[in-house]
Amino acid sequence: MLFVFLEFVNSVVVIIIHSLSAVINNVIPMFLWPKKPIQDEIALVTGGGSGIGREIALNLARSKCRVVLWDVNEKGNEETARMIQELGGKVSSYYCDVTNKEMVYKLAEEVKRDVGNVTLLVNNAGIVNGKKLLDIPDEKILATFSVNTLAHFWTLKAFLPSMMEVNKGHVVTVASVLAECGIPYCSDYCASKSAAKALHQAAAREMIIAGSDIKFTLVCPYLVTSGLFRGTSTRFPWILPHLTPEYVGRKVVEAIQTNQEYLYLPHQIHAAVLLEHILPFKGQLVMEEFMGANVAMQTFTGREKEV
Repeated sequence: MLFVFLEFVNSVVVIIIHSLSAVINNVIPMFLWPKKPIQDEIALVTGGGSGIGREIALNLARSKCRVVLWDVNEKGNEETARMIQELGGKVSSYYCDVTNKEMVYKLAEEVKRDVGNVTLLVNNAGIVNGKKLLDIPDEKILATFSVNTLAHFWTLKAFLPSMMEVNKGHVVTVASVLAECGIPYCSDYCASKSAAKALHQAAAREMIIAGSDIKFTLVCPYLVTSGLFRGTSTRFPWILPHLTPEYVGRKVVEAIQTNQEYLYLPHQIHAAVLLEHILPFKGQLVMEEFMGANVAMQTFTGREKEV
């Protein structure tokens, strides 16, 4: 009994130490943190043909990574590749439908032969419908989960084994602040991103139990000014401004270089996420109504395809 009590006390002390460390880290800007070198890493970005994926790829190229682009948007993919080449970077682009697990597994082997073992995986590809729950066609719901969630299973199964062999690697999951809550007209997107977040957390813990040194970074941005959420609007943008893909791409690579486990953007979104978890349901509704989150998707236009 004494041993259990001492173990409990030790756990509490360690939790407090880690919590204080996290608070301090959140106060210190990332650009002041010591950065690990990532030059010559082979970095694969899904959905690299536009938006956040393109900006992550460009910033990885600026950090001297060897970039591999996967996208169903061949034109966008080639444009990103051209931009990386203009930066003097090394890049390979592939047409890939990440919802097709057989294609993912086959292309993973092709990338290994052509480029080498992927040591930095960025699961970024995503789609959104922006419709009421009862108005979303069944096939659209399945498509949302296939891209936003299930594809992560296929890429992780394709690339984690080789990372484990050398005990080196980094996995990035681009989820969303909407993984923390459900808002109207976005049920399938919120649910799929919440599932992607849970998968990321489970995989990270499995690697720790296995004694692996592979790093994991979960990215949860607020609304981004890309085509994915075109037309959405909220109150008080001066409190929670919409983010540019350029800003998010830069911050994601900084988080990789500093081994951040969680990246919520913008920084002040932490307060909203905390309130969402501690307020009662009716209190959450009041906060969401005040911030305009409950009607944000009513003006959504988006675009037909965004990956």
